Amino acid sequence: MRHVVKRFHTDRGEDVTALNDINFAIRQHDFITVVGRSGCGKTTLLNMLAGFEKPTEGEIVIGGEPVKGPSPKRGVVFQKPQLYPWLNVRRNVEFGMKVQGVDAASRARTAKEYLHIVGLADAADRKPYELSGGMQQRAQIARVLAADPDIVLMDEPFGALDALTRENLQVELRRIWQEKRKTVFFITHSVDEAIFLGTRVIVLSSHPGTVLMDIPVDIPRDPEHPEDIEAVRATREYRDLVTRVDAAIHQ
Repeated sequence: MRHVVKRFHTDRGEDVTALNDINFAIRQHDFITVVGRSGCGKTTLLNMLAGFEKPTEGEIVIGGEPVKGPSPKRGVVFQKPQLYPWLNVRRNVEFGMKVQGVDAASRARTAKEYLHIVGLADAADRKPYELSGGMQQRAQIARVLAADPDIVLMDEPFGALDALTRENLQVELRRIWQEKRKTVFFITHSVDEAIFLGTRVIVLSSHPGTVLMDIPVDIPRDPEHPEDIEAVRATREYRDLVTRVDAAIHQ
């Protein structure tokens, strides 16, 4: 993002600046988490990266190409699972590949792989309404990853889940990222979630949203179990980062 500004025109005829002079680069295989107070422009930022909205000023370039609109190169995982209710889980995961023209055998093979990765191999023939909220979110993540986008954009995907399910999915997502090394841009309002998941944390200020902090997450992890959430939380580096990020948000 290069000097990105986003303004909205209100019903009262006023221009409100939601984001101002946003600058950062996303490197391949980064897991960037973005945190800030409610209303700081996190979702607006993601929507511009996805191509759903255009910046008022500045430029967004991904893979050397300016973002002009939505693209299959950018997969989006929404807070509320977006699954087709008339398709079973397997067909939902295959859907993006089908739109891209992938042959049936390859679709089936890839869907099977990602359903196994997210722990839904035994639920492949179920319809979305037969799944819990956490399982639906896993299915949505599998569908996005199976379409093989260059970057995965995630808008508070665990925000509506109970604490235990949320923590389990954090661990699952970190494990999947360790295995597949996709580039991820993840919006959250949880400092703990941002630091556990991210390789970098971007902190946004409010009114307007600007980049207050862009810091690497350098926490020692067990090579055998890098997604062990309790071990990560027990480190001094983790606690120090939580303190720094929380202070930046509330300054």
